[in-house]
Amino acid sequence: MARSRKAASPTRDQAAAALPEAADLARRLLAWYDRHARDLPWRAPPGAPPMDPYLVWLSEIMLQQTTVAAAGSYFAAFVARWPRVEDLAAASLDEVLTLWAGLGYYARARNLWRTAGIVAGELGGVFPDTEERLRALPGIGPYTAAAIAAIAFDRNATVVDGNVERVVARLFAVETPLPDAKSELRDLAGRLTPAERPGDFAQATMDLGATLCLVRRPKCMLCPWQGACRARAAGIESALPRRRPKATKPTRYAVAFFISRSDGAIYLQRRPEKGLLGGMMEPPSTAWRDTPWRADEVQALLPVAGNWREIPGLVRHGFTHFDFEISVWTLTLPDPAAGALRGPEGRWVLPDALGDEALPSVMRKILRHGLLAES
Repeated sequence: MARSRKAASPTRDQAAAALPEAADLARRLLAWYDRHARDLPWRAPPGAPPMDPYLVWLSEIMLQQTTVAAAGSYFAAFVARWPRVEDLAAASLDEVLTLWAGLGYYARARNLWRTAGIVAGELGGVFPDTEERLRALPGIGPYTAAAIAAIAFDRNATVVDGNVERVVARLFAVETPLPDAKSELRDLAGRLTPAERPGDFAQATMDLGATLCLVRRPKCMLCPWQGACRARAAGIESALPRRRPKATKPTRYAVAFFISRSDGAIYLQRRPEKGLLGGMMEPPSTAWRDTPWRADEVQALLPVAGNWREIPGLVRHGFTHFDFEISVWTLTLPDPAAGALRGPEGRWVLPDALGDEALPSVMRKILRHGLLAES
């Protein structure tokens, strides 16, 4: 349900800490936002009452590790299927994971489902409207709590994502590299946030970073803050924010077992609830480790006896903190009723029904590799 906007008064400390030019910068940015705000399905137009907090929360959870472009279709699918938080709470976790498949970071989907249950049940369908109370919900950290408080309730909260960090680092020519500069950038962003329209201001700053203050080739001539930007004055805008050199990502290795039956069905099992890709579906596999698997080691771990063969080539997938290489071994069981496999209990799924399974992207790659080898 839409909420009316109400200005949150700044504290005396906030007012004292405000930069001398902050009020003028806020006015200029909001005037720019009123003309150039991005049209996003989870966003109210500039100056309009905020969207339903459920929609704001849903979008912010999706956007935690996902681009706006990637999140759009998932957001539309979720809202079409579960238009209210009570509807999402009534869904099964497996339904939520299946619709989430492809967005990655599946702990977000599990926490989404848990939070929906809490809000629909314990909280009577009403989302908390302060950062502190929002942070008590599963999957809502400092950034997400601030974003929901500002955007859904117009609270005077400091919202700092990657776009905002870039804008603020350039505006004040902050030379400290990220991530060391995070607290400094948050403090500066907080001093800029106005008492009037803080939700619009948060979205305006994100839009500025997403459309003008770009990582490469920023469009400074169109920026409402170009005259105040210290990095532009020094000619270093494209070099900021500075970052510490990235460490080389390690590679982890596994072997997946693509088991099919004569009727075409493929054997899948569920991953443990805790850990990476928790609760998602997968073909049986070895553990993930830091060294490649030898053939004799794989032979000792085969989930069922048979005439196995290794499919040429590797499946490669990139996670945030490591790269992943998977060898795929395949076996076709002649009897549709063929049975005892070692490992967690699973189920047989026909290829046409794979789209209904909670399969993360890496598992879809493995299945594609196996299906192509069998075709």
